[in-house]
Amino acid sequence: MASEQFDTAGLDQRTSWSIPRGLIVLLATAGAVVSIAGIKVFAGIVGPVFLALMLTIAVQPVQSWARRRGLPAWLGMVIALVAAYAIVLGLLAVLVVSAAQLATELPSYSTRFDDLLDGVRSLLSGWGVGKDQIQTMLSGLDFHQLLNLLETTLSGLVGVLSNLVFVLALLLFMAGDGISIGRRVEIITAERPDISYALGAFAAGTRQYLLVSTVFGLIVAVFDGLALWWLGVPLPLLWAVLSFITNFIPNIGFIVGLLPPALLALLEGGPRLMIWVIVVYCVINFLIQSVIQPKYVGDAVGLSVTVTFLSLIFWAWVLGALGALLAIPLTLLLRALLLDIDPSTRWISALISSAPAKARAPAD
Repeated sequence: MASEQFDTAGLDQRTSWSIPRGLIVLLATAGAVVSIAGIKVFAGIVGPVFLALMLTIAVQPVQSWARRRGLPAWLGMVIALVAAYAIVLGLLAVLVVSAAQLATELPSYSTRFDDLLDGVRSLLSGWGVGKDQIQTMLSGLDFHQLLNLLETTLSGLVGVLSNLVFVLALLLFMAGDGISIGRRVEIITAERPDISYALGAFAAGTRQYLLVSTVFGLIVAVFDGLALWWLGVPLPLLWAVLSFITNFIPNIGFIVGLLPPALLALLEGGPRLMIWVIVVYCVINFLIQSVIQPKYVGDAVGLSVTVTFLSLIFWAWVLGALGALLAIPLTLLLRALLLDIDPSTRWISALISSAPAKARAPAD
């Protein structure tokens, strides 16, 4: 009898034993570090794969539309694929052609840049600044450094789509898999409803974010392009496309899109034209990107401003320029896999959301 009681007590102790919470946190942190290091090492593969996934999610409604219209599944796939290809190739063509035009025109601004420096030296000298101090202050300003800054900005954008064959091939395969995605979702929903909910929330949030950012990006690009054309800044189409692309970069996209046209305006028309470009950009972009757009983006993705900024820094460090462009969708995927997938951790979403929603009832 005593032996049975001892065995029962020992069984209770064994069944009630659990891993200490501190050890769980330590293991999770170690796993996160290893995972981040792996993603960073394979950034050249992970980035294009996620870009293709985002484009596939963006054009998936086209396949759904074709299915509702009674069209063959393969025809819906072809239409969606053509739409995705048009987006990638169209942006790449505009960037390459405009960058080539910029590279042709920039060398002619060398003399104007020297004249600007002479004007700055005269101004500083009139204020009583010594020649040695002026030389020290302006020694870091060089026309070739300006060229490198503009070329680096454009090459970074072109580099986002540089692995073109890989991205186009992935789009083809993902679009083919999209034909049967409805049936796959039904199976996942029946077997693992929480996983289905997390993936569905990620896809819906990503699609809404891409739609909102695309609409506002087009609006900003049109206004910026027209303003630059009216001011006489060269290559307004290039800078309009740059404004559209950088609109997908949260928080600091406006600054990235402003620097190249402002510098070119300085070379073209001097400080006055540069100031006008800065003022026009600030008015247009502040009103649209800082006042109107965040309300719609916050409603679409459910992420606070702090989280979006930190996600930008993190993913840009991990994946480079492509990580900056896809920071929000990548964060949504991370939230889906780590938080939304488990009902017991969904409460954390309230801490990182811009407008916390009511908690979802646990799945049966």
